[in-house]
Amino acid sequence: MGFTQKITKGVMTAALGMSLIGGGTFAYFNDAVETQNTFAAGNLDLGMNPNAVVNISNIKPGDEIYREFTLENNGTLQIGKVLLDTKYTVEDAKSDNTDDLAKHIKVTIMYNTSSATNTVVETTLYDLQNQQPDVTNIDVLAGGPKPDGIIPGDKEKIFVLFEFIDNGEDQNQFQGDNLQVDWTFNAQTEGSTYHEDTDPNNN
Repeated sequence: MGFTQKITKGVMTAALGMSLIGGGTFAYFNDAVETQNTFAAGNLDLGMNPNAVVNISNIKPGDEIYREFTLENNGTLQIGKVLLDTKYTVEDAKSDNTDDLAKHIKVTIMYNTSSATNTVVETTLYDLQNQQPDVTNIDVLAGGPKPDGIIPGDKEKIFVLFEFIDNGEDQNQFQGDNLQVDWTFNAQTEGSTYHEDTDPNNN
């Protein structure tokens, strides 16, 4: 090989090497796909029918008052639980009370299924003010467990039994008294939800 050929071959080899080093930014095929993503907040909307669970007068020890109402999920998000907050005031008509009338009112909240009525809460109104039960919480039903909460568009019927407990003692102090009960039903969403992409190719 002549001197000129050796020089030419050396220059070409060096030029090729520089091309591979310096041209790395465009020495492969490239393609890009732009995605547009939207995160829209869902709507939590709890409805109740009727609005007043119970409104009665002229009760006496031993009386039982049965009522039913419906909780409705009118939103787009699943309601994970519905927590019940209880507040009450007692109007002592004769100002002679030595006890709290709410301690003598038993409250039983039940959830109806196709085959049975299941008790969610069974306590006095006095104790209920310090609790926050989930009124959709049913652990075991005939045919298998049922998850708590209410799915969008669904309704859940709740039954309540109020009982003026007859304790066999003198309860005359409560004559003419008025008990005002405020119930607030607080709907909450479920825990974090992970939405998995079912298309491995992201198509």
